Amino acid sequence: MAGNDKRRGGMRKSNKKGMVVGSGGQRRRGLRGKGPTPKAEERVSHPAKRRADARAKAEQQRAKRQAAAESQPELVCGRNPVVECVRAGVPASGLFVAQGIDIDDRVTEAVREAKARGISVVDVPRVELDRMTHNAVHQGLALQVPQFKYAHPEEVLQAARDSGLPPLIVALDGVTDPRNLGAVIRSAAAFGAHGVIVPQRRSAGITAVAWRTSAGTAAKLPVAKAVNLTRTLKDLKSEGLMVIGLDADSDVNSDELELATGPLVVVVGSEGRGLSRLVRETCDQTVSIPMAAGVESLNASVAAGVVLAEVARRRRIH
Repeated sequence: MAGNDKRRGGMRKSNKKGMVVGSGGQRRRGLRGKGPTPKAEERVSHPAKRRADARAKAEQQRAKRQAAAESQPELVCGRNPVVECVRAGVPASGLFVAQGIDIDDRVTEAVREAKARGISVVDVPRVELDRMTHNAVHQGLALQVPQFKYAHPEEVLQAARDSGLPPLIVALDGVTDPRNLGAVIRSAAAFGAHGVIVPQRRSAGITAVAWRTSAGTAAKLPVAKAVNLTRTLKDLKSEGLMVIGLDADSDVNSDELELATGPLVVVVGSEGRGLSRLVRETCDQTVSIPMAAGVESLNASVAAGVVLAEVARRRRIH
C-alpha cells in the first residue's frame, strides 16, 4: 500500500487541457489604441472648443455685417471729391445738395453733370445732410454711389493683354485702410497700371472713403477680388508675369529694378506687418526704396506710388 501510495504520489499529471471558453479576440481588440487624442478645440465639452465656436460665430456675424454694409449705397462727401467722381463717370444714383449753400463752380458743375447723366438731384436741409453723412465734412454736396462691382483677376489680366503693353498689375496684401486703397488705385491709374487686385478677406474694399481718395479713378481701373491672393499670384506667374513685393529687407532697391520693363505684378504689403509670409515666398524679387538715414518706412500707398513711378519711368525710356 505504501508503495502504491508512493507510486500514486509520483504520478505525473497531464498538461493536456480540455476545451476552454475564449474571448474571441475581444481582449486583443480592446487593447488597441483609439488613435491620437483629439485637439482641445475638437473635444465637445472642452473650454477650448467653446472658445473656438464663439470665435467662429463672431467671425460669421462680422462677415454678415460687412456683407450687409457693402450691399448698401454709400455717400461720397465734399465738393472736390463729388465733382471728380462725376467727371470720372462713377456710377451714382443721387446727388444731394444742401439748401442755402453758397454756389460755386464745383456745385454748378456737379449739378449740371449729374442731370446730364440722369442722376437725381435732391435739395435737402443741411441738418438732414449732416444726418445722412454722419456729420462728415460734406460742404453741402454728397453723391450716392451703389455697391462697387469688382472684376475677376482674370479680367484684369485680360485688360492688360488687350492694351498691347507689358502687363502691369498692382496687388494689395492686407491693406485695411480704405484711404490707402484709394491712394494706391489713384497711383496705379496715374502710372499706367492695368488693374488692382485685393484679397477677399482682411482687406479694405471700395467704400465711399476709397472712392473719395481715389478721386474717381476706381471707375476707370478694374479692381478685382482674389479668394486666395497667393494662389492668384502663382496663376499670374504661370501666365508669364514676374511678381515683386515691396519690403524694407529686400533683394534690390528701386534704382536696380531691372524687372520693371517686363510683365509685372507689384505687391504692396499691409500698413503694419508688410508682406505676409506666403506672399513673400511667392514673390520673385523683393524691392525697397532708398531713403535718407533715420527716416522711418513710408506709408503703404506712398511706397506704391514711388515704385510705380520708377516702373513707368523705366518703361518710357525702354
